[in-house]
Amino acid sequence: MRRHRRSLRHDFARSARRWAGATCALLLLLGALLGTASSAQAAGTLVINANTTDPAPRAAWQAAVRQFEAEHPDVHVEFNVYDHESYKKAIRNWLASVPPDVVFWFAGNRMRQFVTPGLLEDVSPLFTPALKSAMHPAALDLVTFDGRQYGVPYQHYQVGFYFRSDVLAGAGIAEPPRTWADLLSACERLKARNIEPFAIGTRDLWPAAAWFDYLDLRENGLAFHMDLMQGRVPYTDRRVRRVFDRWRTLVERGCFSRNHASSSWQESQALLYTGKAGMMLIGNYIVPNFPPEVRERMAFAPFPVIDPAVPRYEDAPMNTIHIPAGARNKADARTFLSFVMRADVQEALNRRMLQIPVNTNAGIVDDPFLAAGRKLLANADGLAQFFDRDTSDDLANIAMKGFQEFLLKPERMDAILDTIERARARIYGAATVSAR
Repeated sequence: MRRHRRSLRHDFARSARRWAGATCALLLLLGALLGTASSAQAAGTLVINANTTDPAPRAAWQAAVRQFEAEHPDVHVEFNVYDHESYKKAIRNWLASVPPDVVFWFAGNRMRQFVTPGLLEDVSPLFTPALKSAMHPAALDLVTFDGRQYGVPYQHYQVGFYFRSDVLAGAGIAEPPRTWADLLSACERLKARNIEPFAIGTRDLWPAAAWFDYLDLRENGLAFHMDLMQGRVPYTDRRVRRVFDRWRTLVERGCFSRNHASSSWQESQALLYTGKAGMMLIGNYIVPNFPPEVRERMAFAPFPVIDPAVPRYEDAPMNTIHIPAGARNKADARTFLSFVMRADVQEALNRRMLQIPVNTNAGIVDDPFLAAGRKLLANADGLAQFFDRDTSDDLANIAMKGFQEFLLKPERMDAILDTIERARARIYGAATVSAR
């Protein structure tokens, strides 16, 4: 009886093992089939994360995506648009975890910060000799690291003063400031008419950095500026203090918007259009926002000269797209990047956004602001990107908070510079260019 019960138990165990084995095999087969279907589905879906929330760039890229899908009907594009500031905070987490297939980003140092830890894909094979010859050498350099390309540039733009010419004329300013003395004079004339001289919104911090960039470029030149951006010069350097002393003159004279710390640049631009502010230091991406009723009265001028002995250098930020190293659908991502590199695509994109395409074979819309920008950048003695694109992301955040505080409390200049310098020393180590 015991032997019979033992035999039954053994038979039952063998049957259970066979059933479990068959079930496991079935599950593995189903998993493989589902995995294959999922992979096939993923192969036809291209996930793109973009930071193009403003109306003109959003519409331009949506049109480009529609064209791409029409040309590649087997590919479905999932185009995700994020707020610009939130995007900058989220992209590193995306790249390091489960990234999309294409990301929008910036050239130069901001790109290199993701290339160094291996977070961006090498896309050098896309850069054919014909394409390289159609790009300005500076544009190619800005997406190149150790001789390899890691992104595709699709536009750049100028930065300078945008203003209503009738508002300046009404304050007795016949032409935009060309020198530092002109700038101070314009500030006083506008204030006398109860007009805020310079509209600015620093809630998102970076608009203040445009002022630092230009004061430093005009005062100390591009080589010094880039040494500073790369952490080779301390922020307590006499030359940096001289820049802040000049900046403090404008702050103490009340040249900037009073409520700038609680306003974004999008909100503060309204001061220009309504005639409540005289000028705004901003990039050319502001142009599509001009209300039709004031567009003909809007004008552009470069940042004025401070030291005539210093060559003219300009900020010219360049926007790019990239493939994350961990992207799942790299084949379609490469196809999309090749699509964006085409002259006709860059022309269409930049016509809608009123920007300058990087592909020199692309046409440029007949627009006075683009014509002024193309001339300005072509004649510049050198180009920078922008403060938060040229330096470490960590340092930029600390420094730009300091810039905002300085605009509110210029008397804290020394303490602010000390804070930025401690951050520079922590991030970059000992300065390699002696302080003077």
